[in-house]
Amino acid sequence: MAELENKVALVTGAGVGIGRAIAVTMAREGARVVVADLNPDTAQETVDLIVAQGGQAIPVIADVSNEEQVAAMVEQAIATYGGLQVACNSAAVSRGSGPIHTFEKAVFDQTLELCLSNTFLCMKYELQHMLAHGGGAIVNISSNASLRGQPYNTAYAAAKSGVNLLTKSSAAEYGHKGVRINAVSPGVIRTPGVERYFEEEPKIAEGLKNSAVMRRLGEPEEIAEAVVFLASDRASFITGQILSVDGGNAVR
Repeated sequence: MAELENKVALVTGAGVGIGRAIAVTMAREGARVVVADLNPDTAQETVDLIVAQGGQAIPVIADVSNEEQVAAMVEQAIATYGGLQVACNSAAVSRGSGPIHTFEKAVFDQTLELCLSNTFLCMKYELQHMLAHGGGAIVNISSNASLRGQPYNTAYAAAKSGVNLLTKSSAAEYGHKGVRINAVSPGVIRTPGVERYFEEEPKIAEGLKNSAVMRRLGEPEEIAEAVVFLASDRASFITGQILSVDGGNAVR
């Protein structure tokens, strides 16, 4: 039996990169997947990939920093598939980089909104349904930047460290109510965004590639496998954990 057979899964930021890999992998494991993204074209591309492989999925267009749109996204998932047992909150956009004393407050606030507050909003509405219908599993996507800081990327690191504590605190709140909440913390993963960054900053690229003790980049599918495990019944006694999937970067 597939890991997520007969379950409905919602994945935010599922139009590209890690989010797309998570959605495709969840569908492979039997879930009916709600592919949520701000971009209708990329959301549909992910749905097409899933359907081509024999899975079930629908696209939902939503800005997950907007509370009304988040509520509507969850409602659409439930209306289409009749429930929601699994959610992965992957959507995040970092705004700005550089020394923190040069940051404009508006840029810092926007990074928090797009990397932390949006995760809170998604959890708020996912939890409301799960608590009323027998529980579920939520996996948030964090970042290794949250574990030890990241120079010149401080706003993003701060936001993702907030995701870690949001995950742990909410796991403590809802563990006895049938909802498990964990996070996956990726290292440097070969996504379109990372590839573009490498093209712009080739000297930095080599250092990042060697930051993992395994001396390579991670692939989006490797993050997806960890997410599916935490969302599945195989992880039935795991909650409140931050799992680094980083090729050993965090232990250097």
